[in-house]
Amino acid sequence: MKKIIAFLSFILITSCQITETIRLNPDGSGDIVSEQFREENSYMELAGESYGSENIFQDTTYVFNAYIEKYKETFLKYTPEEQKLFQTYANVKVHLKKSSFEKEFRNTFSLHFNKVSEIPDLYKTDDYADDLENNYALTAETHYYKISYDFDGKIFKRSVSIINAEELQKAKDGYKNYESKYGNLKLIQFYTLQYHFPQKIKSVSNEKAVVSSDKKSLTLEFKLSDCLRDPEMTNLEVVLE
Repeated sequence: MKKIIAFLSFILITSCQITETIRLNPDGSGDIVSEQFREENSYMELAGESYGSENIFQDTTYVFNAYIEKYKETFLKYTPEEQKLFQTYANVKVHLKKSSFEKEFRNTFSLHFNKVSEIPDLYKTDDYADDLENNYALTAETHYYKISYDFDGKIFKRSVSIINAEELQKAKDGYKNYESKYGNLKLIQFYTLQYHFPQKIKSVSNEKAVVSSDKKSLTLEFKLSDCLRDPEMTNLEVVLE
């Protein structure tokens, strides 16, 4: 089966940037948007002469629940636990765009939530839609980490845990091969967290976070390659006043 996960493949084959933005309201509700987009100047270095001969166009928008409804027979074949997992993605909106003419390759996943603990692992959304469409078994997934969020009104947490050490090692090995081929190129590959809070920030667990002048938002940037090899480095705790 496929599944070196679309997320990882997209990063290794292209030069990608990822931005995760969360805006929290005073009542704990809010919005999250995750964008994965190809950095064209860097990708041009990777693609070489084939860059100008691309002929790709896709512009797809959907809400995950539409897949649950459309493939209801397949959905009902999954275990109750797996069905519950799919339901956590029901309201996630997806926009996938690939345009070689406009030179825009971008995946956008967004969700309005009532509390941050409702946020699913957005990076897996398109994989799960693919599972429903093709009747793939979730046991064949090769995702090797899980992201979850929590907020009690004062402390915000972004927690990343390793769920498959074997697949993590495969990802590390895959990146070593990639790095041996393209490590000499000056590629732009960043993973950026941009979080906005309803109160002022008192402290942040990662000292590299840049807090805004009004102390109500922060930006934290990582090298994408570092995140692939050590996803847990993106763990974060923010204490508000």
